[in-house]
Amino acid sequence: MTWFKSIGMIEGIFVGLFIVAYLVYIFRLIRLAKRMNTTFRPLLFKILLRSLALSLLIIALLGPSFGETTKEVKSEGKDIYVAVDLSQSMNAFDVQPTRLEKVKYELKKIIEAFNSDRIGLIIFSSEAFVQCPLTYDQSALNLFVNTLNTGLVPNAGTDFGSPINIALEKLEDTEASVTQQKAQIILMISDGEDFGDETQDAVEKVVKSGIQLFALGVGTETGSKIRQGNGFKRDRQGAEVVTKLNSKSLRKLAADTGGKYFEINEDQNDVNRLIRAINEVEGELRDARVIDASANKFYYFLLGAIALMVLDAMIRRKTLRI
Repeated sequence: MTWFKSIGMIEGIFVGLFIVAYLVYIFRLIRLAKRMNTTFRPLLFKILLRSLALSLLIIALLGPSFGETTKEVKSEGKDIYVAVDLSQSMNAFDVQPTRLEKVKYELKKIIEAFNSDRIGLIIFSSEAFVQCPLTYDQSALNLFVNTLNTGLVPNAGTDFGSPINIALEKLEDTEASVTQQKAQIILMISDGEDFGDETQDAVEKVVKSGIQLFALGVGTETGSKIRQGNGFKRDRQGAEVVTKLNSKSLRKLAADTGGKYFEINEDQNDVNRLIRAINEVEGELRDARVIDASANKFYYFLLGAIALMVLDAMIRRKTLRI
């Protein structure tokens, strides 16, 4: 026989208090019976019933399991490639402390939410690279997230096409079936400034593949300057650069691929909505096994305790004879 749980300190305290209170009750009845010069024996049977009922209730609480049964255990999951924009504009501070630091914080929440799924990390600006292949290892993913900075990639403009093509290539390398493709996701995280020429071709490939694409925009419509050294980034004419969230390009990207757009700005954080949307995507059956398991039979002991309590209520005993 196995047990679902053991008696903890709280349960032990309540059981102990009940026993002490019941012993005090019995002791008072014995003293009262002696004073009245009558017998206490008629109550022994009811005490036995109540003690047995209490014992059965405690056993039911512990969840006794015995007997053999079989249970099918299914494992479902998704493959998610997260593409993070590391262009210089992600150092803007219109989203505190900076766009990139906010993304790194929220990415850890996303990774934790999908601990049973494989997640990969792609970094991009004008070029794209696989920072971490698909993995279940959350510790490794968080380590890579912590090291994200805009110096990891060349910064000659932002191109959405490159990270999408790499994500498609890696996902297609898994030799997924049509069903599995529905459980594959690309998440684009950027401030929306796209200067690439291959984005539309990449979008068409996403549509043909059946893979779902979600976009997460980070920044504000007002925008902000970009800190650089002791001052701010300037263009070739010497004017300070102001970068703004271009939600239009990200919304179009999501709409063209049948996906959804979410946003992080100074007043709005859609990360929880994003997590719910990804959760709604049906996972692919990865493994199904039949295992032997013991069945919890607590209800036998619970029914026995109830029967004894009903019997106790039906039996009438005279405590004192006058």
